[in-house]
Amino acid sequence: MKLKFNHADCSGCGVCKLACSIKNFQLVTPAKALLRIQGLFPEPGVYQIHFCDQCGECAEVCPTEAIVLQDGIYQIDEDECTKCHLCVEACPHDVMIIKNEDDIPAKCILCGECAKVCPREAIIISQEQIAEECE
Repeated sequence: MKLKFNHADCSGCGVCKLACSIKNFQLVTPAKALLRIQGLFPEPGVYQIHFCDQCGECAEVCPTEAIVLQDGIYQIDEDECTKCHLCVEACPHDVMIIKNEDDIPAKCILCGECAKVCPREAIIISQEQIAEECE
């Protein structure tokens, strides 16, 4: 699966973030979302969607190789993670978070929940393997 993003259609509503936090953490807490919406002020109504594009920079810095590529998606092996948080610091899109309950980092695994609920189709599901921006 692949996620495509059309920033021009994003209204900044945050429904995607809400769906992400519910799906991945069973919490109604958009701050726990594994994507980020940035308002590009002073332009009213202009937003940028920040997401994990599976670049692998998090995996490159992991000293225990706890972040592994499986079917085109980097996933965190929580049993191998030492909670050093180097991966969070290395994320070029600032979309990895640290789960407070166990101090382990979390990242998008392309579940597609954000795309399913986006009312303006700013996020769309494609059948290809990695996330990308729409032209």
